[in-house]
Amino acid sequence: MATDKNEKSANRIPVRFADEEDSTMHQDETQGAATGELDDVGIEPADAATEAAEAKGGPEVAELVASRAELKRLQTALAEAKDAIARRQADFENYRKRVERERSETYSRVVVEVGRKLLPVVDNLGRALDAEKSVEAKESREFKHFLHGVELIAKQLNDVLTSLGIEPIVAVGELFDPHIHEAVATEPSDEFEPDTVTEEIARGYRIGERLLRPSMVKVAARKDEGA
Repeated sequence: MATDKNEKSANRIPVRFADEEDSTMHQDETQGAATGELDDVGIEPADAATEAAEAKGGPEVAELVASRAELKRLQTALAEAKDAIARRQADFENYRKRVERERSETYSRVVVEVGRKLLPVVDNLGRALDAEKSVEAKESREFKHFLHGVELIAKQLNDVLTSLGIEPIVAVGELFDPHIHEAVATEPSDEFEPDTVTEEIARGYRIGERLLRPSMVKVAARKDEGA
C-alpha cells in the first residue's frame, strides 16, 4: 500500500491557479506605478534633506545636515541683529548731535539777549566813572573810596561779560571796517592815516565771530575832504 501511495504522489503534477499569479503581478505593477507617479510629480518628504541624508549615510549625516541648517539660520539672524544695532546707533548719534546743536544755539541766543541788555548798563557805568575821575582830586576821601568801589563793580561786570564769551572790539588805531565799526563822524587828522579810527564813542562787542554790537567811532579823513 505504501508503494502505491508513493507512486501516486510521484505521478502528481503541481497546479497553480492563474488568479493568484495575476493578483500578485497586479500588486507589483500598482506599487511600481505609484512610485513612478511620485517621482514624476517631484513629491518629497517633509524633511527631504534629512531623509536623503539618512538614506545615504545614516542618522549621523542627517544630524550634521540639520546642524548646518541651524547654523546658517543663526548666522542670518545674527547679521540682521547687527544691522539693526548699527541703525539704532546711527539714529542715536544723529539725535545726540542734533540735541547738542540745539543746546548750543539756545545758549548763544540767551547770551546774546542778556549781553544786549547789560551793555547799556556797562556804557553808563563807564561814562559815570570817566566823569568822576575828572574831578576826583577835588572830592573827599570818603567819596574816593566810594568811587573805588564802583570801579570794582564795573570790573566785575566786565569779567562777567568775558566769562559769557562777550569780548570788546578793538577800534582806535584800526582801519575802519564797516562790518564791525559804525562811523558817526569824520575829521582830518595829522596823527592817523585816512580811514583810520581815531576815537571810540561807544565800545562794540562780539561773541566769537558773531557781532553783538558795532563800535560807534570817529574816522580820520583826508585834509582836503575836511576843508
